[in-house]
Amino acid sequence: MPTENELFSAVDALLEEVAQDDLPTPGERKRLREAAGLSQEQIAKALKSRRETIGNWEAGVTEPRPPKRAAYARLLEGLATRFPAPATDAPPAPVVPEAFTGPAPLPAPAAETPASPAPATAVRPAPAAKPVASSRRPGAKKAVAKKTTAS
Repeated sequence: MPTENELFSAVDALLEEVAQDDLPTPGERKRLREAAGLSQEQIAKALKSRRETIGNWEAGVTEPRPPKRAAYARLLEGLATRFPAPATDAPPAPVVPEAFTGPAPLPAPAAETPASPAPATAVRPAPAAKPVASSRRPGAKKAVAKKTTAS
């Protein structure tokens, strides 16, 4: 019968294996590879795999299987140490419009002359989008006036 220490050692080994094989999301896999300046071909060569396979892993189409999974996880873990993900808990910087840098405003009119309103700037409306036909049937034919011949 196994001892408690042997059982604990076996469980610890399983926990280590699971922790090592934990892979980041497919998008993060691609980000890490690109941050390191590696091509899919380079990773495929190192893992004795095809470039398409690496592309499928990064797209989330397929997942790596042992023993390549452990090697891929190790690579990604090393890349994550070198290229940590950008902080996502910070709120995005607010978008601040640029300051107006046009000409200085005109001086106010003299008190003896009545103030005239400034000319309104013409604002051209955006062109309307063409209506989308909701039916594939041709439209109704318009009645056409027939020419009558004088007798």
